[in-house]
Amino acid sequence: MTDKLTSVELAEAFSAHLSPEAQQEQQIAIFDLVEDNAFKPVGMTDMGPFRLSLNEHDNKLVFNVAPVSGEVEPYFVLLSLTPFRQPLADYFDICTAYNDAIQTASAARIESIDMARRGVHNDLANLLIERLDGKIDTDLNTARRLITLLFALYLGRREALK
Repeated sequence: MTDKLTSVELAEAFSAHLSPEAQQEQQIAIFDLVEDNAFKPVGMTDMGPFRLSLNEHDNKLVFNVAPVSGEVEPYFVLLSLTPFRQPLADYFDICTAYNDAIQTASAARIESIDMARRGVHNDLANLLIERLDGKIDTDLNTARRLITLLFALYLGRREALK
C-alpha cells in the first residue's frame, strides 16, 4: 500500500523537555506509527509512501509531508493547536491520575481510569481526523498514534495547555 508513512521525524520541541523514559515511549510510538498506519495527503494520489516531519510553530502543528521518492515538493499542513488545548489538558490530567492510581488504587479503579483515558485519547484522535479533513485522510489508529506524539509536546509542560 502506498498511502502510508514510512518515516516520522519530530522537531526538537517534541522531546527537548522529556525524561529518558518519555523519550523511549516517544520512540516506541513512532515505531508503532510507521509499522501500521493509513496516511493519504489530499492531492498526492499515487505518490506514496510518505515521510512526515512534525513541528510546532506559532501555536500551530506543522505537518511537512513528502513522498519518499523525493521527486515532489513537500506538502505542508498547518493546524491550530488551540482546539486541542483543553482536550490535551484533560488527557494530561487523566494520565497523571492513571499513573498515580497504578501505585495505590485497586484494579477496578485503575481499569476505570484507564477506560476514561482511552476515551479521551479517542476523542482527541477524532478531533485530529476532523481537523485534517480535506488535507490528509487517515484512520483512527493512525490518528491515535499521532495524538500520542502531539501529547509529547506538553509532557512536563502542563502550564502550556492553559
